[in-house]
Amino acid sequence: MELQHKPRLGILALMLEGYEPLFPGIMASQHKYVEEVIASLSGTADFVFPRIAASREAIEALTAQYNAEGLDGILILMLSYSQGQYLVHAMQRNTLPLALALVQPDETVGDDFEEWELTVNQGIHGSQDNANCLMRAGIPCAFFAGSRKNGELAAFVADFGAAAHTACALRRMKIGIIGKLAGMGDVITDDMAVYRKLGPEFVYDSIGAVQRACAGVTPEDISARLAYEHTVFEIDPKLPPERHAESVRMYLGLKRYLEENGYAGYTVHFEEFGADGRFEHLPFLAASSLMADGYGYAAEGDATAAMLMAAMLRLCGQAGFSEMYMMDFAREAILLCHAGEGNWAMCRRDKKPFLMDRVFNEGGLSNPPTPIFTPEPGPAGVMSLVHVGGERFRLVYAPGEILDECSLRKIDMPYMFFRPASGVRACIKAWLEQGGTHHEIIVPGDYAARVRLLCRLLGIEFVEV
Repeated sequence: MELQHKPRLGILALMLEGYEPLFPGIMASQHKYVEEVIASLSGTADFVFPRIAASREAIEALTAQYNAEGLDGILILMLSYSQGQYLVHAMQRNTLPLALALVQPDETVGDDFEEWELTVNQGIHGSQDNANCLMRAGIPCAFFAGSRKNGELAAFVADFGAAAHTACALRRMKIGIIGKLAGMGDVITDDMAVYRKLGPEFVYDSIGAVQRACAGVTPEDISARLAYEHTVFEIDPKLPPERHAESVRMYLGLKRYLEENGYAGYTVHFEEFGADGRFEHLPFLAASSLMADGYGYAAEGDATAAMLMAAMLRLCGQAGFSEMYMMDFAREAILLCHAGEGNWAMCRRDKKPFLMDRVFNEGGLSNPPTPIFTPEPGPAGVMSLVHVGGERFRLVYAPGEILDECSLRKIDMPYMFFRPASGVRACIKAWLEQGGTHHEIIVPGDYAARVRLLCRLLGIEFVEV
């Protein structure tokens, strides 16, 4: 599954056409400057830049072209002053994510500057006019102001490209839903609000669809997958081979179910497997391996969390699902784990995940093979997407670190200790105040700026706790 790719961005380079008669050659000079900027950003995206847009008609034509070509987003560069009013109609018809980067050919004022130099460096007040018009029109836009030479701009464009690609992917996304835990209130949302505001479609299926897909798995496919799993897991010697094979069958069946329906992720309530009567144990291994494959996942019918994980996989490259179990004041950390699922692709590099023949009686089924591991220690973010009401969504985000801790001998499920940057007490208090849900998505690395940028493009309130 291709989760991340090099985004394609259209450059909308704006300036006032009236400057050319006053300063002959200025447009050619500024065109060359844009090409220089693009060359410095070659590792962040593929760019489309046919010409400068120096009139309302040119702005509207280029915007329409970029939309017709199906680019991931539009990056505005201000080459001088340009009238903000002339941007509005083009952006009202635009469907692509939008950013404006304010950079300059020169980054300090020279003692010998003349009117030419002042003109080519005066994008700041053109940016103010255009940003004001976008704000008053209710058009979301990400903004950058800074140096183009020290890596700041490249970092912003990389983040914007990933966020733009993710925003576009959300519009095409479908999430499969099988069952829900009755009474679990924070997972309830308005499907049409999600569809209108964020893009994904929530599709409700029956457990029979999964059973039918599992029934079609061949012995040859099971054998090939078993051979692979012996290379990536430390296998519990007590795990019966036939039980491992059944877990693999469920994994392959669930994967077929996702592929055939074009789902980017799914959520399932495990009681459905026991109530159906045709499954031997719960699909902890299947859920974990599908996360490792790049599918979004959440338990208990939480389609919002599954959608968020699918989005974070595209935005940041890796993500996992879990929930907060306990505050640990001695470690100044939070213990996170869930029933038996975890993205084992996040397992710490110095250990293989242990595939355990685990005793687990929930649902009245037999022992589910369960991958046990802790993630690679280091920076991470823990987040929750909250449906506030109507079309208001809030992303609660806690930056911090995954601790180098793997000492719990009797925790038979994937787990981690997460130390929030704000401290346990402050983080959890703020989490509760902001309505953060009890299912969380974990992203390894420091992607706060990228996540914040995606929220801005989608009109989601971003709250750091």
